[in-house]
Amino acid sequence: MRALISVSNKTGIVEFAQKLAEMGWEILSTGGTAKALRAAGLDIIGVSDVTGFPECLDGRVKTLHPKIHGGILGIRNNPDHQKQMADLDITPIDLLVINLYPFKNTILKEGVVFEDAIENIDIGGPTMLRSAAKNFNDVTVIVDPDDYPVVLSELEAQGKTHVETRYRLALKVFETTSHYDTMIADYLRKTAKGEVLQDTITMTFEKVQDLRYGENPHQKAAFYADVVPVKGALTSAKQLQGKELSYNNINDTNGALEILKEYGDEPTIVAVKHANPCGIASDNEISVAYKKAYDSDPVSIYGGIIASNREIDALAAKLMIETFLEVVVAPGFTKEALEIFAAKPNLRLLDLQDITFNEPGYDVKKVMGGLLVQERDTQLYDALKVVTKRQPTEEEMAELLFAWKAVKNTKSNAISLTKNKCLIANGPGQVNRIGALENAIRQAKETVIGSVMASDAFFPFDDCVKAAAVAGITAIIQPGGAGRDEDSIKACDVAGIAMVFTGMRHFKH
Repeated sequence: MRALISVSNKTGIVEFAQKLAEMGWEILSTGGTAKALRAAGLDIIGVSDVTGFPECLDGRVKTLHPKIHGGILGIRNNPDHQKQMADLDITPIDLLVINLYPFKNTILKEGVVFEDAIENIDIGGPTMLRSAAKNFNDVTVIVDPDDYPVVLSELEAQGKTHVETRYRLALKVFETTSHYDTMIADYLRKTAKGEVLQDTITMTFEKVQDLRYGENPHQKAAFYADVVPVKGALTSAKQLQGKELSYNNINDTNGALEILKEYGDEPTIVAVKHANPCGIASDNEISVAYKKAYDSDPVSIYGGIIASNREIDALAAKLMIETFLEVVVAPGFTKEALEIFAAKPNLRLLDLQDITFNEPGYDVKKVMGGLLVQERDTQLYDALKVVTKRQPTEEEMAELLFAWKAVKNTKSNAISLTKNKCLIANGPGQVNRIGALENAIRQAKETVIGSVMASDAFFPFDDCVKAAAVAGITAIIQPGGAGRDEDSIKACDVAGIAMVFTGMRHFKH
């Protein structure tokens, strides 16, 4: 029985090869692996001794030879294959142990140059792995050191591996080589700033953790991350305390971060519940911003997610522990704040640097039988145009932009009401716009007087403007572009409301 071993990750390989040798296996190897095995006292046959051809081109060509691939691919119960192998002096290779050049580790290095990345693209390894996986009926292939024990156990027990084991290992090979090739393609695309929306698309991610369940207890779930860490993304956060994150925690916290990025460097708190903002406020002091966000809707914030673009201090922490929260994410916590939060050990605290960094990139949504891919919505407006007789004051314009950022990140149909840089009410996820506004007005109560309103899409009728006037709303921001825009503009002029068009819709489903 013959094995070929060539690994970049040498964890456990010496012990594995020693066990094979004790069972009488002949071992082929090359390069650093052969050197390590020989240093351990093992009798190793060099690949060049088998092929009769030296390694060349700085080691780029070693195993790409018929005597290697014929030994892997030859079907053992095929008489024609066996005769050809005998005629060509090809010895069967029954076990292949390969792991690949560390392309991922290379591209993650600080300051890596393109040439180094290219040099760490493995060619012979994936080729041999695919050959062995294709011929899994006859060949055992190992790409993961975690599989050494089960293979040794079966070899020691019966001299060969179970076909079910070989099948599982073959599947792991194709998953590994697919992941490897997709990493390379992704790196080259990003380096060249290539178009993502090609005729075919491949993506690859690595598991961060298994989750207890998905949106509901009967659904299995896991959390995956991009291979190359993204600044300001939840996958880059460090958990300081609290229970393990759930599927809904992750989804809502990501939503809170998306909203927070809209507000840039202005000290801001975002509260999210079920993927919609239920509190947004800006202020010079982050504790004051939190108090404003909390006071605007103390019912909905219960069990919510808090995101801050400032370090959480002791005063903010004292306010936060007064209610039940699931997650607090911020670019740091003072020592005093951590001591205060320790009284709520189940509260998840996440430290996330670069929290306001906004990656342009793409959004992906899985649909039955396919995939939707679109550019991330990182733009805010096309151009601001006042369309009413009354111009908004400077304060109103700042407030309108604050509200526009909020409604952009609220599920459609959406209406957001804000006042003093604070979201006082939100009307998310309604099937008609007037219903969204009525919900928001009802939630805001008397605080609606003097507030401004943002709508994620245009008004098809003037009913929203008329309802806003009755409620005491002073200014409106919306995309414009409806066939009956003039009706809404006239209704604003009659009520003395200032209205601004953005020229850009922000549906969010």
